[in-house]
Amino acid sequence: MEKSTQKLYSHITSRQMAAVLKIQSFALGEIHKFFRKKGFIELPPVIISPVTDPLSHAVHQASIEYEGQKLMLTKSMIFHKQLSLMAKEIDKIYIVSPNVRLEKSDQAKSRHLIEFQQIDFEIKDGTKEIVYSLMEEFLIILVKKVKKECIEELKVLGRKLPDLKKKFPRLKTYEMEEKYGSDYEEILTAKTTTPFWLESFYREFYDKEDSKQKGRFINYDLIYPEGFEEGLSGGEREDDYQIIIRKMKERKMDFALYKIYLDLAKCGLLPKTAGAGFGFQRLLRYLTGIKEIEKVVLFPRSPREKVLF
Repeated sequence: MEKSTQKLYSHITSRQMAAVLKIQSFALGEIHKFFRKKGFIELPPVIISPVTDPLSHAVHQASIEYEGQKLMLTKSMIFHKQLSLMAKEIDKIYIVSPNVRLEKSDQAKSRHLIEFQQIDFEIKDGTKEIVYSLMEEFLIILVKKVKKECIEELKVLGRKLPDLKKKFPRLKTYEMEEKYGSDYEEILTAKTTTPFWLESFYREFYDKEDSKQKGRFINYDLIYPEGFEEGLSGGEREDDYQIIIRKMKERKMDFALYKIYLDLAKCGLLPKTAGAGFGFQRLLRYLTGIKEIEKVVLFPRSPREKVLF
């Protein structure tokens, strides 16, 4: 048996992988239960689109040509989420969304995959506080249920999950950078034992500016402790056409790519929303205690190693 074949076989058939898959299946079921119980409507994922998330960091572009049209592979459904809430009868949506982000291998972090699933959700008239409360409740419930229902699997993995409690700490990015330097996130995740929020990043144009604090933004990341890094990104969304245009100009963006989105914004039709997306495999890292994200995926697509199958 060739070396690469043996590596794949050992990965697929290991007791550790079996335990991960059982926790994965349980967690996915609980995600659906939680969001549906909270009144969220599930949407099917968008796989290809003329427009997708521009992201705040560079990746290789993933696109296909179809009948003379360039279609992007979805990096996230950020625009589709917001537009879906234009419907008067729909207030809350969620999607288990497959995403493709061709991370540059020399810049990729340990949490990055080039293909992954993200749990996207968006709330009409939502706020940061609503998102925080929702996610904290979700994580507390999920961890408690995994500890109760996946005892044998956690034993195989040698994982002891903590008891989580509200409220998770809230930290300002600019204050943490001043205190710890540019590597503040890595320092904080390594030294903490409870998930925490990082607030106010300068990144994509669609996150709302804070009208009370110039140069600050109403966006956030949820950071897992014990070195498991960022697991969720989100924000309140910009809906003011003039502000959107100014922010896109600041970021030197191509307006033509967002023609329909901008037309809706100009007509005042973009709803006020807030939401987030959390990586399913990153959640599994935290639940299972496995630091190498490739080891929580049955067929990993990673920027750090060759795709085997």
